Amino acid sequence: MYMKNTKLFKLLALAVAVLMVVGVMAGCSKATEADKGETTANSDSSDTIYRSLDEIKESGSIKIGVFSDKNPFGFVDENGEYQGYDVYFARRIAKDLGVEVEFVSTEAANRVEALQTGKVDIILANFTVTEERAQQVDFALPYMNVALGVVSPSDKAITDLSQIGTDDAVIVISGTTAEIYLEENNPEITLKKYDTYSDAKTAFENGQGVAWANDNTEVIAYANTVDGYTVGIPKLGSDDTIAPAVTKGNESLLNWINDEIKSLADEQFFHKDYEETLVDTYGKDYEEELVVEGGVIK
Repeated sequence: MYMKNTKLFKLLALAVAVLMVVGVMAGCSKATEADKGETTANSDSSDTIYRSLDEIKESGSIKIGVFSDKNPFGFVDENGEYQGYDVYFARRIAKDLGVEVEFVSTEAANRVEALQTGKVDIILANFTVTEERAQQVDFALPYMNVALGVVSPSDKAITDLSQIGTDDAVIVISGTTAEIYLEENNPEITLKKYDTYSDAKTAFENGQGVAWANDNTEVIAYANTVDGYTVGIPKLGSDDTIAPAVTKGNESLLNWINDEIKSLADEQFFHKDYEETLVDTYGKDYEEELVVEGGVIK
């Protein structure tokens, strides 16, 4: 009796093992099929995914991350249409690729994540090039110059950071170079952080901070369009550039964008972009200072 039970037990154990192997193989087969979509794991086998240039073309559309609340660079107008300097460039990219453009509204703090998770193919959201970011994404050639700036009420203009007291606060947007710069170089300054441009703007206008630090292009635009405010510090820190970004390792798309930026110089595309989207805010005086053609910084 004992021997028969032992044999029966062994047979059952063998059957279970076979079923487990079959189940694992079936699971692997399903995972493989799921992975045959439009995303490609990059070469370092991380969780980062992206679509190659050919995959984008085959799909018929490209997903580009832009701001929806940062006039004049990326915003949604009264008709529900995306507009702005970055958006103008995004539409040209889609046209020259021969695909439709799908705009994806993004926030400053989510730009890197949007690329790494495959939510977008390109970020064109006033993205300043930094060494830290370049470790996480691949930047193409630049198309705009930028520095940091500080705007404050005209009657209490901040012209030097030393004017900011211990009980004062400076407003910044999370994930921006202004936040990084002040935390590294002026840790004594209290920062009030907001996720979106519109929230930061509302807080600033409601007196939640004595000043607002951001890209100088943005604070200059703000002071030029809203009465009662002054850019007391037009340049803070180093000169930087704005550039498109793609997922780390997406060489085919990166190379295409670089070639596109170079070729667009022949028609002075970014000067046209400036004159279509930025001249009303900055005037002609800032054009040569801000625009970068062909990826060449003068």
